[in-house]
Amino acid sequence: QVQLVESGGGLVQAGGSLRLSCAASGRTFSNYGMGWFRQAAGKEREFVAASWSRAYYADSVKGRFTISRDNAKNTVYLKMNSMKPEDTAVYYCAARYSPNSGSYYYTQSDYNYWGQGTQVTVSS
Repeated sequence: QVQLVESGGGLVQAGGSLRLSCAASGRTFSNYGMGWFRQAAGKEREFVAASWSRAYYADSVKGRFTISRDNAKNTVYLKMNSMKPEDTAVYYCAARYSPNSGSYYYTQSDYNYWGQGTQVTVSS
């Protein structure tokens, strides 16, 4: 079992930066594939970034966002640079135990655990 808690959300101006953190409680954090998703008001939840065998990014954030993890601290991060108003959303941390070839880093239903989300607002 894993419990995820996101933090670091807030208000930032367009072009600015913000770093989100996701603290995880679990037996072996390093064995989990981690992902970030977001959901804007009135829209469906979408994939943002993931850390499985390597880092993966949605085209909309590639080159601007960076996912990283510190297994010793049981924490995954999402560094967001050059932020745009369209980045405004609730950001969710997700985890999947022991990802395999039949699961996908960009598919919501392939994650076992989810955090409660943290609001990110980017002003224009």
